[in-house]
Amino acid sequence: MSLPEPLTRLVEELQRLPGIGPKGAQRLAFHMLKAPRENAERLAAAIRDLKERVTYCSICNNITDTDPCEFCRSESRDQHMICVVEEPQNVAGIEKIGDFKGVYHVLMGAISPLQGIGPDELKIKGLLARIEKGGVTEVILATNPNVEGETTALYLARLLKPLGVKVTRIAVGVPVGSDLEYADQWTMHKALEGRREV
Repeated sequence: MSLPEPLTRLVEELQRLPGIGPKGAQRLAFHMLKAPRENAERLAAAIRDLKERVTYCSICNNITDTDPCEFCRSESRDQHMICVVEEPQNVAGIEKIGDFKGVYHVLMGAISPLQGIGPDELKIKGLLARIEKGGVTEVILATNPNVEGETTALYLARLLKPLGVKVTRIAVGVPVGSDLEYADQWTMHKALEGRREV
């Protein structure tokens, strides 16, 4: 059975999303077809609004709808402590615990030679500029506990230590090979609490 062109196009676009295969895309497309028109319009408006209003913070690279982001402009956050993460969604994982009161720096990835991602592809220059500006006393390396995250943490530690800043790495709690965004509150609490100097 051949599908109408607009439905085929929607299925093709949905398949481009991570974790959505052909069957899942088709199921979603048929669900949208059956749903009231207002639902589809709200979804389309939310996607359009996301692309028009959400950007990256000019200081830390976190996602935001105001620049600088809420963390960078907050007077209640400890601007002397920077937690370095790979992706914006990692910030949400750390914020869940409610214990960390410092600020963030998002690298927008991790060093991965197999994928052609080297240090120059990451947002490291901005981190160095923040440290060289003065006032930063500790950098917490909260990259994912996998090969790429460990490689990135080691690279950053070697780069940052000569700058006279304390460099620590999150420790216990986060299983090797997992992503920070999936860690529960207690795990993230223990990981931050058990960080160690690199």
